[in-house]
Amino acid sequence: MRNRIVWQRACGLKLTVVEGVECDEVSEAVIVSVRPSSKARGRCGHCGRCSPRYDHGEGRRRWRALDVGSTKVFLEAESPRVSCQTHGPTVASVPWARHGARHTRDFDDQAAWLAVRTSKSAVMELMRVGWRTVGAIVARVNADVDASVDRLDGLRRIGIDEISYKKGQRYLTIVVDHDSGRLVWAAAGRDYSTLHGFFDDLGEERAAQLTHISADMAEWIARVVAIRAPGAVRCADPFHIVAWAIDALDIERRRAWNDARGGRFATTGLRRPRTKGTALQIARARYALWKNPDDLSERQQHQLEWIAKTDPRLWRAYLLKEGLRYVFAVKGDEGKAALDQWLSWAQRSRLPAFLQLRRRITSNREAIDATLRHDLSNALVESTNTKIRLLTRIAFGFHGPEPLIALAMLALGGYPPRLPGRR
Repeated sequence: MRNRIVWQRACGLKLTVVEGVECDEVSEAVIVSVRPSSKARGRCGHCGRCSPRYDHGEGRRRWRALDVGSTKVFLEAESPRVSCQTHGPTVASVPWARHGARHTRDFDDQAAWLAVRTSKSAVMELMRVGWRTVGAIVARVNADVDASVDRLDGLRRIGIDEISYKKGQRYLTIVVDHDSGRLVWAAAGRDYSTLHGFFDDLGEERAAQLTHISADMAEWIARVVAIRAPGAVRCADPFHIVAWAIDALDIERRRAWNDARGGRFATTGLRRPRTKGTALQIARARYALWKNPDDLSERQQHQLEWIAKTDPRLWRAYLLKEGLRYVFAVKGDEGKAALDQWLSWAQRSRLPAFLQLRRRITSNREAIDATLRHDLSNALVESTNTKIRLLTRIAFGFHGPEPLIALAMLALGGYPPRLPGRR
């Protein structure tokens, strides 16, 4: 009797009766024979409803439990099927494992905890399982969390963005709660239907409670937000707006570089002619033009001084880029006034790239003014993207996006997996 209690405690078993323990010399493992207690017996594996017995199923099954020292442990029990009114004939639930799993709950929880916090090789070596098995475990644990909590409850201010998780235009669309800092939703894809899926999960009533939505100026995001959350204030991301100015500046830099080289002349032979003189100086000043003034090195400051003296047009483009960055630095009414002056300045500049940028900013003026008024950006979302990129490296080898999404939700969703015995 005492040995049974010891093994019950060692395996973290609840509502379970230990029938016996033996050693399997072939598999070099400890086999613990168990059965559900009377309170946990005869329940549907999907919904947990008490149901009549259907048949004996496939006989006895084994579930991998946490190791005891260096020895593997398996739980062995009968796996009958029950006839559920909702799900029909299905394998009866067992209190020590999730439905359809070949591992115990404690084994799943520890593997998921390690997958969130350690490297791929460490999880495989410590748990002695394949990486695809870890992916299935992470998905199961995350599904358990989703069934117990409502991640979308109480959303007011959210940020929407996309991130590439694999080569070949494979993207995830993510939604982050600005108030809690949590990742609340993620799905594979980057199009209208994907984002409509988020609002379908959110529901019309809760979508009407959204007050602010930050995003880049992607058309597919703006169109879906206008349809599904018309009452929310859409805020443009300052980082992407300034990135537009950097792109326009780079167009002018390439123009100046080509002019210094003498135009797009044909090359002779197989080798491109070397860049020399003024063209070389402009090519080397690329990062000095891109960087913020506070981050410039002494050498890069000299490069900008040289550009101001030798190419007034490129220098004007640089000042326009910095002027737009200043708009988002001051914010509020002062930022709106600065943006009005910037638009007038861009119109007078006669630089084609900045004239096009002016039209682009004018068409998105309402969202930009909302950003200046409410001081809301996608910085938190970009931080989440950086963490997902790290998880992507850890999750390399998962077949499909579902395990990666589950790993991201467990790591960044505010409900991380816990170690067994620490509930």
